[in-house]
Amino acid sequence: MSLVTISLFIIALSFAFISIYVIKTLKAVSSTLTSVSGTLERVEGQMEGISQESEHLLNKTNAIADDVQQKSQSLDGVVNSLQNVGASVEHVNSSLHGMSEHVAKESNQNADQVAKVMKWGDAALQLYAKWKTKKARTEENYG
Repeated sequence: MSLVTISLFIIALSFAFISIYVIKTLKAVSSTLTSVSGTLERVEGQMEGISQESEHLLNKTNAIADDVQQKSQSLDGVVNSLQNVGASVEHVNSSLHGMSEHVAKESNQNADQVAKVMKWGDAALQLYAKWKTKKARTEENYG
């Protein structure tokens, strides 16, 4: 065997080892890519589920927001009515206050007249009591 034959044999052997190493590396890369592909498919499925749930939650949130807005608008009338009731109560309160001030003023002005009437009433009651007593004595004396 000549040197060239030995060299060609060594080159062929090296090429075979390199080819085997490249094949093993490519198989490992293929296995890794298969695993990554499976992982990506699972993530894609989960993302699809998450996006469906998010869309469902968004629809529910919009429905709740619409419901709250409708209820808020329906309460606007109640709030306006309550404001009107408050204004009416305030008006009645101020009217009663004015009336009580007027009554107090009139009663102060008429206090003297009331006192005179009370004195006349008391005097009348005393006269009636004296008359009754006198009548009872007269009936006792003549009776």
